[in-house]
Amino acid sequence: MGSGVARSAVVVGGGVGGLATGLALQRAGWDVQVRERAPVIEAAGTGLVLWPNALRCLRSLGLLGEVRDRSTELRESRLLLPDGRTLSRAGVATPDEGGALGVLRPDLVELLAAALAPGTLRLGAPVADPCDLDADLVVGADGLRSVVRTTLWPSAQPVARGSTVWRAVLPRREGPPGRTPGLAETWGRGVRFGVVPVGVGSTYVYAVAPAGDRPTEQPGPLPEWFERWHAPVPAVLESLAPDRWLRHDVHDLRPGGTPLHRGRYALVGDAGHAMEPNLGQGACLALEDAVVLAHCVTAGASVETALEAYDAARRRRVAGLSRRSRQVGLMASRTRPALTRVRDAGMRLTPDWCTRLALRQAVDWRPPAVADLSRPGSR
Repeated sequence: MGSGVARSAVVVGGGVGGLATGLALQRAGWDVQVRERAPVIEAAGTGLVLWPNALRCLRSLGLLGEVRDRSTELRESRLLLPDGRTLSRAGVATPDEGGALGVLRPDLVELLAAALAPGTLRLGAPVADPCDLDADLVVGADGLRSVVRTTLWPSAQPVARGSTVWRAVLPRREGPPGRTPGLAETWGRGVRFGVVPVGVGSTYVYAVAPAGDRPTEQPGPLPEWFERWHAPVPAVLESLAPDRWLRHDVHDLRPGGTPLHRGRYALVGDAGHAMEPNLGQGACLALEDAVVLAHCVTAGASVETALEAYDAARRRRVAGLSRRSRQVGLMASRTRPALTRVRDAGMRLTPDWCTRLALRQAVDWRPPAVADLSRPGSR
């Protein structure tokens, strides 16, 4: 940067990871363009849990206060049985960030987009071949079906994980007085149901089932999977019309199997390390990627050297969490009664401090000490 000429970057993809990366690079002094193929910023979507590791990234970007204003603070995580008994619980509050935050994805996207300099985000601008982009740095933030990753590593293709997830958002029903706000997930025989307060007055719900256990075009989770489950699961299923659910078959990338850089190209978020949604860390890791990438390309002697440092800083962490997410998915997908009884007994016998320790391994991550990107030109 000593020449006084800002280096240029094109970020392909305008989701959470792409917008955060564009913002972090812009705050670090780069000339940035974010290209999103969709003609408009998404106005609909589901919920996200932003764990303390993500909140530290938002603080580094100067957006934590604004995101917190549109979120519900979550102070507890519970794993339940279908009859409502608790298998395990863990507090998620930290001394520096408080609890995790439940936020609507469109709200987070809107805040990230609004923080970019005018003209940075180009909507309706798909990229057919990233090799044609004229920039010092090209960042693939274009998700599971990334054109950037497919161009550079054609063999790095998503793997079907054998499950389907349905997601929806509905108005919040207030819980009993004194109930600590938190997220709850219930495990049955191969099926799961989660309830998370998000935004200001909304609830995010999701259901997961083996992919072979439902009709191919089933628009919503089948109510019979959750008969006689604890409240509010039956009421939620009854209240939501089938077309209110978003349905996706679950895929991931082989953990650690995709390099996160080549030459002037880098991958962030799902483009580089898509994982099963069992840890709630997808958006969090994308925010981590954004902050670390901006730090590396500012501190590095050259773009390629900086991207080598970025890859080294990120690949082991994201691969480890992706493997853990696969392990959780395998445990949760048990359908044979004997195996589910053994699984549940093991979970009940696991001390809560062990659960907290496993959680902290994911959420205690902190951005680089010098990565203050909270103001334009701060680097």
